[in-house]
Amino acid sequence: MAGRNRPAIGADKRLALNRMGSFDWDLMRRTLDLDAAGLAVFDLRPGEYDGYPESLSERVPPEEGLRLDATVDRAIRTGRTSYGAYFQVTRRNGIRQWTHVRARILRDDRGSPHRIIGIVRNATTELTEFAEISPQEAGRRRLTTMVQGTTEALSHAVTVDDVIAVLSDAGGLERFGADGLALGLVDGGSVRLVAVSGESLEAPGERPVAPLDDAMPLARAALTQRARFSTSLPEVPEVADLPGLADPSGLADLSDGATRPRPYADGHGFDAAAFLPLVAQARSVGGLALFYRGRTHFTAEDRNVCLGLAGIVAQSLQRAILFDQEREFATGLQSSMLPRDIPAFTGVEIAVRYHAAWSGREVGGDWYDVIALPRGRVGVVVGDVQGHDTHAAAVMGQLRIALRAFAGEGHPPATVLARASRFLVELDTERFATCTYAQLDLSTGAVRAVRAGHLGPLVRHADGRTGWPNLRGGLPLGLATDFGQEDFPETRLDLVPGETFVLCTDGLVEESGLDIEDGMAELAHVVRTGPGRASALADHLADRLWHRWGTGDDVALLVLHRAPDPGTRQAPRIHQYIHQADPEGLAETRAVLRQALEDWNLATLVDDVQLAAGELLVNVLLHTEGGAVLTLEVVPGPVRRVRLWVKDRSSAWPRRRWPGESATSGRGLLLVDAVSARWGVEPRGDGKAVWCEFTPPERRAA
Repeated sequence: MAGRNRPAIGADKRLALNRMGSFDWDLMRRTLDLDAAGLAVFDLRPGEYDGYPESLSERVPPEEGLRLDATVDRAIRTGRTSYGAYFQVTRRNGIRQWTHVRARILRDDRGSPHRIIGIVRNATTELTEFAEISPQEAGRRRLTTMVQGTTEALSHAVTVDDVIAVLSDAGGLERFGADGLALGLVDGGSVRLVAVSGESLEAPGERPVAPLDDAMPLARAALTQRARFSTSLPEVPEVADLPGLADPSGLADLSDGATRPRPYADGHGFDAAAFLPLVAQARSVGGLALFYRGRTHFTAEDRNVCLGLAGIVAQSLQRAILFDQEREFATGLQSSMLPRDIPAFTGVEIAVRYHAAWSGREVGGDWYDVIALPRGRVGVVVGDVQGHDTHAAAVMGQLRIALRAFAGEGHPPATVLARASRFLVELDTERFATCTYAQLDLSTGAVRAVRAGHLGPLVRHADGRTGWPNLRGGLPLGLATDFGQEDFPETRLDLVPGETFVLCTDGLVEESGLDIEDGMAELAHVVRTGPGRASALADHLADRLWHRWGTGDDVALLVLHRAPDPGTRQAPRIHQYIHQADPEGLAETRAVLRQALEDWNLATLVDDVQLAAGELLVNVLLHTEGGAVLTLEVVPGPVRRVRLWVKDRSSAWPRRRWPGESATSGRGLLLVDAVSARWGVEPRGDGKAVWCEFTPPERRAA
């Protein structure tokens, strides 16, 4: 008969199945406001509802109303802050509809309830399809939903922390149909309490980690693998001794005059509890305690459901424990291959970070290293051995030590990588490796960099601009030797004071489904907007990018920051690097020079300094194979002067020429000589520095 009377589900009913509305119940005014979706759940039109709860009696059957009122009264009386319930609504066509309400009770400063807000939704798809069923069948379906919800939530948990988060989050108690929860893990021969959940049990953000006495029911259930169900919780004195579960509101007096924490049940109003062992493959992994308010008994079905839920939690915990153990082994192996300490150097700050992949034993071959070199230099390297396994980590450890040894012998960067490539082939492994290696002269900031199939460095200039210098690269280590192409072209850069040099592996810029250039652009943006110090910038990159790209690959990160050189208050100084391939570098340098001279109250020199700087920089960019380093400083003395330096890597000195009237070039040094007080050229390492000095007009006249 039920089948004959069940009408086909039309469009309006299908819409009703997806309805979820909200309500606001003012207990003082005795009004209950429903939004449009909430009215649709009760199958009411706006004109059919007057805003008072009594008006819903037309839709809520008397027996369902009494049961719902009892749920609300019990929640208010026991001091709870929320409640949930399933009940039936009679639609206008006479069909019963299962409905679910979830609400929060708001109380004033004295603890008196004054308002209830929540959601109401059509739960037909969970419990029935517009068919009237018995309360027993509804109960069984609710239990099925409970098991399915718990299984689905735990299926995404990978680590023990993930399992704890699922059990103790906002929906954890609702999945178990409990009012409080405690979780303990077996550690050796004892049980540690690792999580509690429920109203007013723990301060937000805290997690209890404490051993439990073997006599406590939670520990006893875990160690003996025997469940215990109690409907007289106040008579279980051991519960009061659970760390974090005693009532914080006060102490209870004992017959001998002593005091102890007030029992958990007394302080929080719990009447019953289920202490469940968590057993996986005949081995105890922990114990789970579920606490209830207003429960007077556990049916056989209730006990079976609790044991079933405990079995699901136990299987998830066992997988998570094994994963954590494997991950600890893998990350320990990886970290043992990396340098323990990073040496400190005068004038630079170096920070390194390493982030392991998430997938268990799939440890990678990423590495970093910082090497003290002779003659006041430092070597930095970041690389990645092919593969994600322990063999890749082992090869990485050997290759890192070999490269460090070759660099320590004082070889040029290209020779260091060529020897490292041969060493990798001699290991008789099929793996190859990529890396970028750079040597920095601490006194001059000169950088000699090479790369082998790896990302080049990212440089943040002193004015905040970022750029990827064009480093000509060679083949990856190992492959370069196999193909007889051990050629690693060397690129020379200048790292001026205040600039930052960033090296990383591809895990920081690669994301599945996106082009690597998108990741590189994002890295450049984060570096550009990040803090100045190396350690702070490294943390900033980790926070912004590791979470953004995920944890599917290892990441090695090295940040080198050259300390700023602002000079002194009497003799301020600025530095600027102009890259040969930067078309906007000249314009930006002119703006920097103007700002500096205005800040130093020397604005009358702006035009002359900009003209001389432009001529000298154009000479470098046109007639050499690299960029230029510009320094502007105030020279203190009886006559305050400004000195401009332009340094390059060419050993050819400039010559002042006398071009004819029709010549289109050759007047640069003539202009410099005309606008400056004096100028000259000095050798600097493997290059030179052209300088010129300027005196303010008023001083010049004097």
